[in-house]
Amino acid sequence: MTLRLSTLALATAGLLASLTGAAVAGGHTAAPAAAPAAAPVSPVALVDQFEATGGKFEGYRRSGAKGICAMGEFVGSAEGKAISTASAFSGAKIPVIVRFSVGGGNPKAPDNAKSQRNMALQFDLPGGEVWQHGNISAPVFGAATPAQLLGRLASLQADPATKAPDAAKVKAFADANPEVLIQGRWFASQPVPASFGSVNYWGVHGFAFTNSKGEKTAGKWIFEPVGGVKGLTDDEAKAKGPSFLFDDLRQRVAAGQVAFNFNLEIAQAGDKLDNATVPLPEGRKKVTLGQLKVTSVSPDAGGSCLTVNFDPNRVPKGVEGLGDPMLTARSASYAVSMGRRLGEGAKQQ
Repeated sequence: MTLRLSTLALATAGLLASLTGAAVAGGHTAAPAAAPAAAPVSPVALVDQFEATGGKFEGYRRSGAKGICAMGEFVGSAEGKAISTASAFSGAKIPVIVRFSVGGGNPKAPDNAKSQRNMALQFDLPGGEVWQHGNISAPVFGAATPAQLLGRLASLQADPATKAPDAAKVKAFADANPEVLIQGRWFASQPVPASFGSVNYWGVHGFAFTNSKGEKTAGKWIFEPVGGVKGLTDDEAKAKGPSFLFDDLRQRVAAGQVAFNFNLEIAQAGDKLDNATVPLPEGRKKVTLGQLKVTSVSPDAGGSCLTVNFDPNRVPKGVEGLGDPMLTARSASYAVSMGRRLGEGAKQQ
């Protein structure tokens, strides 16, 4: 029995990258469909498994290890203000800490691979509120529950004797949990992104927004580049080499070319909002909540990202998660991961 190494690498990178991501307008809320039931998973066990499967690189983030810190500003729209009381949508400029990264825990991950890109954000709101995001370059996450994620990672762990994953174990787990293949297939179907600034970033989890009238609007969001999505051909990606994204980002930001529309795809009754392996159906109404502009990039491994966890459970008043088990599990795992990284002497942002 054999397993293509490229497929396996995509699956591993996608999962490791993501540990770092219904109501309708008018106030009607549909109950989210139940995600697969699972026993609680220890956040320590989950981070341990990430390290066992993807390798341990002391001082680096366990997810999105190869990254760069930037700064930006967000201006909310009238549509955003209409659906949420969150101060992010006041129309004033909101300072934002931005971290772009390549998927996985390897700080030397190649930039020219068909793997995940991440855009993590912290909106620094008035009154000490923060809003943190963990957005990824796929419309779905690699597992529906922490237990499923743990099992998938364990199935991908290399055998000590062969130094490679056991193909039979990988296939057996995937056959029993077909959801774990969806994200990898997405990456395999997409070109290598031409830039951090030219790819879509999805929040993957469902959130509800509440306005001043108490009306709720729910859905899943996506950050779409103002300049459009741009990918590389296989030959172009090969010619770029394994480390081009950081310099490219600095050049584009200096030219004022990196900005994203913060769009919310509004869910309809029956849409699944508590399962990150299920995207919203195509054609859902989309509203633009505002625009994010990246204004500067750290010249080196420094910056403001060092102690930011980018925990997507940290939301402002007027925004709330919708019970996705993968969303709620992130806080504890992120805390374990950051504690280890800082204790080892963080080597980069």
